[in-house]
This record gives sequence, structure tokens and C-alpha cells, in this order.
Amino acid sequence: MLDEGPLIWLSDFLIGCATIGIIVALTYFKLWKWLWDNWLTTVDHKKIGIMYLIAAVLMLFRGGTDGLLMRAQLSWPNLHFLTADHYDQIFTTHGTIMILFMAMPAIIGFFNVAVPLQIGCRDVAFPYLNAISFWLFFAAALLFNLSFVVGGSPDGGWTSYPPYVENYFDPGPGENYYLIALQITGIGSIATGVNFLLTILRMRAPGMTMMRLPMFTWSVFITSIIIVFAFPVLTVALALLLIDRDFGSHFFTVTGGGMPMQYINLFWIWGHPEVYIVILPAFGILSEVVSTFSHKRLFGYSAMVVSMIAIAILSFVVWVHHFFTMGAGPGVNSFFGVSTMAIAIPTGVKVFNWLFTMHKGRIEFKTAMLWAVGFIPNFLIGGLTGVMLAVPPADYQYHNSYFLIAHFHYTLIGGTVFGVFAGLYYWWPKMFGVLLDEKLGRWHFWTFMIGFNICFFPQFFLGFMGMQRRMYTYPAGYGWGIINLISTVGAVLMGVGFLIFVWNVLWSARFGQRDTTGDPWDGRSLEWATTSPAPEYNFAIIPTIKGRDAWWLMKKTGESINGPKGVPFRPIHMPNNSGRPIIMSLFFFIAGAGFIFQWWILAIIGLLGVLVTMAQRSFEYHDHHYIPVEEIEKTEAAAGRL
Repeated sequence: MLDEGPLIWLSDFLIGCATIGIIVALTYFKLWKWLWDNWLTTVDHKKIGIMYLIAAVLMLFRGGTDGLLMRAQLSWPNLHFLTADHYDQIFTTHGTIMILFMAMPAIIGFFNVAVPLQIGCRDVAFPYLNAISFWLFFAAALLFNLSFVVGGSPDGGWTSYPPYVENYFDPGPGENYYLIALQITGIGSIATGVNFLLTILRMRAPGMTMMRLPMFTWSVFITSIIIVFAFPVLTVALALLLIDRDFGSHFFTVTGGGMPMQYINLFWIWGHPEVYIVILPAFGILSEVVSTFSHKRLFGYSAMVVSMIAIAILSFVVWVHHFFTMGAGPGVNSFFGVSTMAIAIPTGVKVFNWLFTMHKGRIEFKTAMLWAVGFIPNFLIGGLTGVMLAVPPADYQYHNSYFLIAHFHYTLIGGTVFGVFAGLYYWWPKMFGVLLDEKLGRWHFWTFMIGFNICFFPQFFLGFMGMQRRMYTYPAGYGWGIINLISTVGAVLMGVGFLIFVWNVLWSARFGQRDTTGDPWDGRSLEWATTSPAPEYNFAIIPTIKGRDAWWLMKKTGESINGPKGVPFRPIHMPNNSGRPIIMSLFFFIAGAGFIFQWWILAIIGLLGVLVTMAQRSFEYHDHHYIPVEEIEKTEAAAGRL
């Protein structure tokens, strides 16, 4: 058995070296002031979106590394590469990071990058709150990853079911890291949901009716509603469990009169809508990509909108399918089985809409389109196996097996991750003014996609053969060894694909094709009407919208995004940058550390710091500035729009 000490020491050493390297580089090149002025204190939605996406890619690396370690442990019978306890920690952090700290920031990053541009406004409804949301996520991610170095990671699974995570069975700070980090990032997520809900409702350009919204913006609108209703449930569940652990209550301990099943209900009332929180924006991204690279209007726009609304409603009435095996009875199981099958109908509508959009289109197979096309069959496998799991008697056989692991990853990777990569290749020039290399992009797609199927498709057969999930090793003689080895090879190929993507980013930053037009894909929505990257104010003059696919219509009629000639520019009101959001997140971090280790003085200091920063904001009256006409004219002239 490998002593896990050297792994921890090596990780600590590498983390230390990376931290020192970053500090030395920023100091040597005198970048501290630039970093503070342009990024750490920004309230610009575009920069906040970029920071979310950078963090998501880093978390994809961290969570993917955990996945590779698990696959190494399971690649052959009777291996003891990891101890059982270390495997449980990696198992827990892998799931938590991938869902809460990779998928969530990735989709919220795209919210920020695209939505204000698509609806023709200059910023989100609450720019300051938007910055707070990001820094709360960042503080939570930092706190959660710190568990690997200090005190030990959580080991109760990403769902953290009691009573396994109560103090009696799981002493130490590990589980507290999970509870506090998720609470902090959850606060930021709720704020994001409110922010984008109000942005889309109240800040659309003149003429941009709801039925003229780009499909990605519709997906964000529906997702924001789900966030607002679902995340408070998680907040309550985590708070009750933390009170159990830190203050000795018994909400979920049977011996104290509590009910563990209540936590499981609360968790999945949030947990299943959460699946759609991270998949609906991917649907929106695919709709934009498929329409753009098919050079056709999106087929069945109204049906797509109705199907998303149906998914949002049904997502709240399917949670019990996660515990069919608890013995709720035929009535309950039948209702939730039927509701789970029903949710496949609006999802299927979307697939047919994408296919009909491509039908007779002039399809251009750029890398973003490859990810979109690859999404359809892979996500379809996940959806169809989900219908199989929706049958309660069948679920009794599949539920605790690797069949469920394969299904889950086909929906979350074949769905969300494929959608994220499609969005990155699609909006990269809009974010950075440079296109990612197409040749490297194809290598990335094919390596990752083939590796993904090699990794997870065999796991359906492992499930049929009786391999249970959450196993850290298994005996020889069951016939699982070769299939697990094949699965591990696929995971390694996915890792290689990720490294190709990273190389593509670095190579393209130095040598990639620059986007000088602002519209490299001949796009259809308003984000392609402005420069790449877009100026601070997005639009010098707020456009007037005359139909769906607003920018496409403007190009057909020869209209300028700045309106008719002779329309004068006016000073543009914009919010000031502020360092208070990052300082507030630091106090949240301090308070979180106090609750994790039960250092109550530290927790009180942190909470007081949060209150003080909030009070300071209450008395801040000069929180905006005006961009003068001369600066606007200079920017527009440089973009060739005068």
C-alpha cells in the first residue's frame, strides 16, 4: 500500500513553488498595481466572466486529477495505490469540485461574458453584487482546496449523507470544509441568480422582447429562476448539518430524535434542479453554436422556449428517483418514475430542434461545432439510460452500481463539459480578441471525445456485472479487471485532451489569429456587433431591436450598430471599480476558517468584517463615473465604427 504522506508532501511542495513563482513574477514585472486596478477590483461583467472561466478550467484540472487517481486505484484488482481513507477523500473532492467549483463557475462565466452583450445593455443590473458573487465563489474554492493541505479533505461523498458525516463517525475538520465552502459559494450563486434574472427582465435594449431573446439568454433566464428557488434549500440543509456538527444539535441523528432522511430529501430537492442549472445553459450554448455554424435561423424557437420552461418545472418534481430503493411505496415511486420519464420529452424536443436546424444548412465544422455535434449522441446516451433508471423496479438493480456512474458522467461530461468547451471555442475571440487554433482544437476534441467514451461506456457493463460504486478496491475473479483497465486508459486520453487544450490556449495567445472584425463567425446575436474584446461600455449607443437574430438582421439591411449617421454620442454612466468585494470575501474566508476549526474568536472577527464592509458600502455615494464623449469617439474610431 502506498503511503499517502509523499503524495501530500509533493502536493504541498508544488503548491508552495507555484505560489512563490506567481508572487515573484508579479513583483519582477511590476504587475501588482495592474492586477489590482484591472482585475481584482473590477466590476466589469466581461472581466468577471473571464475570471470565472479561468477558475473553472483550474478546477477542471484539480477535479480531473482526482479522477485519474481514482481510475489508477481501480485499474486492476487488489491494488492499494491509495488507502481507503485517502480514496474516500479524493472521491468526495472530485464530485464536489466538478459540480460546484467547475461546472457552476463555467456556466456563470458564460452568463457574464455573453448575456449583457446579447440583450444590448452596458452591464448587469447590480455590477457591485456581481463582483461579490465571484469573490465569494473564489474564497469558497480556495477554502475547499485548502482542506487537501490543512486538516484533511471531506470524505463523506459529494452528497455528504448523515449519519456518516456526523461527528461520531466523521470527526475532524474535513466535513466542515465541505459545509462552509458550499455555504459561501451558495450565497454567491443566489446573488448571481437574482442579478441575471433582473438584468434580463429590466435591461433589455428597446425592441428586445422576451420572444426575441437569443436562446442562450433564455436558458440563463430559466436557470436563474431555478437558482433562486433551489439554492436556498441547500443553504438550509447545510446549515442544519453544520449546527449538528459544531453545536451538538440532533437534526439528523437518529439517537437524538433526528431524521437523516430529511437531509437527503432537502439535498436532492436542490440536487436535481442543480443538474439542470448546469445543463440548461449548455443547451443554450449549443443552440447558439448550431444556428451560427449552420448559417440558419434556429428551428422551432418557441418550442425550445416552452421545453426549457417545462424542464424547469419538472426538475422540482423528480428528486425522489434518487432514493427509489428506500421503500417509499408503489404510489410515490410511480409518481416520481413517471415525472422523471416525462422530463425526457422536452429534452428530446431540443435534440430534434438542433437536428432540424442543421438540416439543409451550410454547416461549417469549426471546433465549437464539433463539440456541439458531439454533444448530441453522447448526451442522448445519458438521457436514455436516465429513462432506464426512472423505472423503479429496474432502479433497484442499477441504483448502487457502476451503471449509474456511467449514466451520470454521460449527462454531466457529455452534456455540460462538452457544452463548456463549445462555448470556450465559440466566445474565446470575443473575450480575448484571438481565435483558438482550429487544428489543435480538433486534436483536443477527438482525443477527449474518444477517451471519454473509452472511459465511461465500459462502465455500463461493469454495472451489469455487479460492480458497485464507492468501491476503492475489488478482488480478482469477478472479470472486472480488464474493463476497469480499459476505462482507465480512456481517462488518461481525456487528460491528454485537456493538456492539448491548455497548449492551444498558450500557443494561440502568442501566435493565434487575431479577431479584427469582432464577428469572426458571421454571428447572429448582438455580442458579435461590437469589438473583440468589447469596450468597457459595450455599446456606444444602445441598439434598437427589430427582430430575432438582431445582428443578422442589421447586417442584411446594412444598419450600423451605432444607429443612423449623425446620432451624437453622450457621456456613458458606468460603475466604479471597488476593492471591497475581494476584502469582503477575505472576511468570509476568515469566518469560514473559524467555523471549520471551531475557533469562535476567528469566526466572530470574520463576520464582523463582513458587516463592516457592508456598512461601508451603505455610505458610499460616489460609486460611478462617466466616460466622456471624446473617449467614446476615440474608441469607436479605432474600431472603424465612425
